[in-house]
Amino acid sequence: MSKAAKELDKVKQETILKDDYRPAEDEPFMNDRQVEYFRRKLLNWKAELLVGSRDTIETLQDGTRNIPDVNDRASEETDRALELRTRDRARKLVSKIDAALRRIDEEEFGYCSVTGEPISLKRLDARPIATMSLEAQERHERREKVHRDE
Repeated sequence: MSKAAKELDKVKQETILKDDYRPAEDEPFMNDRQVEYFRRKLLNWKAELLVGSRDTIETLQDGTRNIPDVNDRASEETDRALELRTRDRARKLVSKIDAALRRIDEEEFGYCSVTGEPISLKRLDARPIATMSLEAQERHERREKVHRDE
């Protein structure tokens, strides 16, 4: 990493956000405060998912019991399968969060991967891993549905 890049990284890390800060449409798109807001949002989300995964692993390791009642055993197995599916979705989500963090580092975050246009702040706030604008996502889903129905 070059000296200039390190200094820029330091400035980004030092960007101070108030707890009540929310990105606004009237400020420059993806300015340092907005970028830091989304970086922190993604890192917090990832941390929550990882804590949940650790808790699940501990529960599954500690929860191995011999349950004599067939119905109780079946219920517990169903709960475990559901928890494992949930954790698998969380694992995939962590990968998407990591990809969004890479886009922040590469200064590509917030821009549609299809059109290159800015993704709305409302969409990014609701789904910070979004890679497409709402319009591009809708076109993609319509095309996907048409091809799936064929």
